[in-house]
Amino acid sequence: MSTSIVTNVSSLIARENLRVTNEFQGRTINRLTSGLRINNSGDDAAGLAVANRFRSDITELSQGVRNANDGLSKLQIVDGGLNNISQILDRLKTLATQSGSGTFTGDRTTLNNEYSALLTEINRQAANIGLVSGGVNNANIAVYVGGGSTQSNAKVDIDLSGASNQVDAAGLGVGGTQVINGGVSFGTVDLRATTAFLDNAGGKQDLVLNLYDSTLGTTVTKTVSITGKAGGIDGKEVLRQVNEALNSFGITAAQDTVGAITLSSSRVFSVTSSAVSGGGNAAVSQLSGTSTAINSANYNFTVAAYTADASPQSFTLQNASGAVNVSLAATDTSAVIISKVNAAAASIGIQAVTNNGTSGFSIQSSSDFSLQLTDAGGTGGLGLTGTAAAGATVGGAATVTAGDTSASATGNALAAIAALDKAITSLGQVQGKVGTAQNKLQYSVQLAQSQISSFSAAESRIRDADIALEASNLTKAQVMQQASLAALAQANSAPQAVLALLRG
Repeated sequence: MSTSIVTNVSSLIARENLRVTNEFQGRTINRLTSGLRINNSGDDAAGLAVANRFRSDITELSQGVRNANDGLSKLQIVDGGLNNISQILDRLKTLATQSGSGTFTGDRTTLNNEYSALLTEINRQAANIGLVSGGVNNANIAVYVGGGSTQSNAKVDIDLSGASNQVDAAGLGVGGTQVINGGVSFGTVDLRATTAFLDNAGGKQDLVLNLYDSTLGTTVTKTVSITGKAGGIDGKEVLRQVNEALNSFGITAAQDTVGAITLSSSRVFSVTSSAVSGGGNAAVSQLSGTSTAINSANYNFTVAAYTADASPQSFTLQNASGAVNVSLAATDTSAVIISKVNAAAASIGIQAVTNNGTSGFSIQSSSDFSLQLTDAGGTGGLGLTGTAAAGATVGGAATVTAGDTSASATGNALAAIAALDKAITSLGQVQGKVGTAQNKLQYSVQLAQSQISSFSAAESRIRDADIALEASNLTKAQVMQQASLAALAQANSAPQAVLALLRG
């Protein structure tokens, strides 16, 4: 190697090594002071991308845990409300049982007033917890927790949607029930008689009921066949068959004081019965056409036969829940009127069903209501008269017949007990769904917490600095820096040796 005073190669090498050492020491100090192995993208670009994904997942899961806890809080509020409603149902059952006893000598009106007030309270509490039609919690609630391979796996679904999860009085099937009045009895057949009924293997008699179905929002027809056998059946078997078919509709069959069949319910219905087919003694009296029976336990306005008028009458129905107007057209049949009444007034607890075959109709409610003409029109098929101009209120409301208590003092109370039994089952199913949802959210929180721990550990292994290693590297860097400085000093002084050659 030649000797030169122009280019000090050793010095350049020493300076470059010193620069590398200084950078190494700077990175080491940066890692020690920040605690991170990766402080910029250049430190480990691939590792940084993976670590950032873990950090994003941790952020998502952390918020997901808060979401799940918020969901748990909401469900706890709902659960508390359901427990309250359950206690109210217990009280309703007590009142219905008390009124349902034939030995009760108190005032059933007092019992019924408390019963009706508690039904209103159920509606209020159900609205407060959002489990009514259109309620905030009467829906499929998706709680996003995160941590899933897909978005659908990252959500916890809580399905409280639909009519089956509504816990107001109507949703539980007890809306309109009462513990006073007794239903309707019909016919002269004494079910207490020792005579065998339908005493033929092919003997049969049908009860045909027209009911308003709140779920469908329309009237439905239910046919109940009372079937006999060789040797016949007794009155208890007649009632058993009818109850088996009608209990799911909230209608109870019993005997009145003279042994005739009684149908008890606060539901709106009319009933006819067929003649005996196949032979044997009748189990119930035949009802058809003009002898159609309505649920006379309800307040009712009944038209035996409706005749359309060129200038039809329109009317307002009103009760404690509100008022609605029903406008009739000249071509309206009784079936159309029934549909119009149900569309307008079912929401305030007033419904209509057919009467007298298909020629008439009966407007009924478990509570008192009024019917008043708003457009007198002609004489009208309603059987009412009025003289006011269209749109004006006609003086003199129609007479609404009060509920009849003569059929059976305990009939509606017994029907209410049957409805409450189903309501308790329905409420229990909703409580089960809420409890299941709470457990699902708790398990999702546990999984999310576990994932947060695992992802945090994975991110730490990539991003965090090994402090022991970096402390050793700092010592190494300091020693190398000192050695590099000493070597640089020696390299810088080496060219001076060349001057000795020039002094000769």
